[in-house]
Amino acid sequence: MLLVPFARAHLEGALKLSQEMSWPYRIEDWDFALQLGHGFVLQRAGVVIGTAAWWPYGESHASAGMIIVSKAAQGRGYGAQLMDALLASAYPRSIVLNSTAEGIMLYRRRGFVPIGVIQQHQGIPIECHEAPPSSSVRAMAASDFEAIARLDREATARERRPLLDRLVQSGDGYVLQRDGTTRGYAISRRFGRGHVIGPVVADSLTDARALIGASLARLGRVFVRVDTSASSQLGEWLESIGLRQVSDATTMILGQASSTGPARMFAIASQSFN
Repeated sequence: MLLVPFARAHLEGALKLSQEMSWPYRIEDWDFALQLGHGFVLQRAGVVIGTAAWWPYGESHASAGMIIVSKAAQGRGYGAQLMDALLASAYPRSIVLNSTAEGIMLYRRRGFVPIGVIQQHQGIPIECHEAPPSSSVRAMAASDFEAIARLDREATARERRPLLDRLVQSGDGYVLQRDGTTRGYAISRRFGRGHVIGPVVADSLTDARALIGASLARLGRVFVRVDTSASSQLGEWLESIGLRQVSDATTMILGQASSTGPARMFAIASQSFN
């Protein structure tokens, strides 16, 4: 058994692992994540049997995800081996991740504590959405980047500029303005079975819905996924427009949670990029 740094040569093996788990990643999604972060793979006879990745947000924070061990290799301590390598690599950052029910005890034993729940909503909207007035929500321009980076720091207390830059380049962005000031943003992009809308950052539920509505108006009736906190109050509305909740995950942190505001994170880019 070899534990080695995650490299592009491992992408096909990582894709097979996620397919075994019925996770909807495309190889493009694995590649996108690898370009932004770091990770490890476990190999046996040249076959990838486990993965773990993390993404730095400055020197003080990080997120972790894509932590998978093949079904045939589970129960032998390989998940612990991957996590210990990840934690040593990311130290001393505070780390956030979203855990399946099966993974919670692995993370608890390493000091992670639950801080919330992420709900995965997905489906094809039951009807086409009209774009909100351009006076309030408009397409994102290159000149908006500094404003959305500032809002993102408000909502997360993390420095995520490299992630934001790649998300903006790979998707369609929207900004919400009030009194000439940018007070919200959303990005939609190809991911998994269709498109994901996230991050969505705004001051209020009404603004978050307007930003998601702008994204849906552009996408039309295609498969869409939105991952939102159970405390965001978005769930009932997402259900009403045809994006039903299909699963949830426990958000956990190792280290200190930072205070945020007034902008809030209403939807995340993926369950790896917290």
